[in-house]
Amino acid sequence: MKKTLLMVGVATTLMIAWSIGRVQGQQGQWNGKVIYASADEANFQETTKGVSMAPIWGDAEKGAHATYTKFAPGYDAGMHTHTNDIWIVGVKGAYLYKDDAGEKRVGPGAFLRVPGGKKHWSGGDPTEGALFYEESSGKFDLIPAK
Repeated sequence: MKKTLLMVGVATTLMIAWSIGRVQGQQGQWNGKVIYASADEANFQETTKGVSMAPIWGDAEKGAHATYTKFAPGYDAGMHTHTNDIWIVGVKGAYLYKDDAGEKRVGPGAFLRVPGGKKHWSGGDPTEGALFYEESSGKFDLIPAK
């Protein structure tokens, strides 16, 4: 049962991710190539304490990109903004989000769009952490809020 739910979550994640890319017009970047990425087989690199990322396409340091991203259990990114919009789809555990309007728990199969410049807090579930698909139309940055 758990494996079936995980497979449904992964399928949902990939379907949403494809839709996001299509809407953004990112298809041209791929030159008609099929891209397949498995979070289980991804090459994660720690980017900061408690966060690791595995590239799927593009380059997060240079422009439009997609990654699998992990937050360690209880990870706290603090209040911050990003220059560019970010689209997130939960895969495992939960990405936690808070802003002035309230809190969101982005678990397997759930989607969240964070507009560029939107002040927010994010973190990982205290027990499970978070594994999520992340996509952006521009380079990744994290600007601490004042």
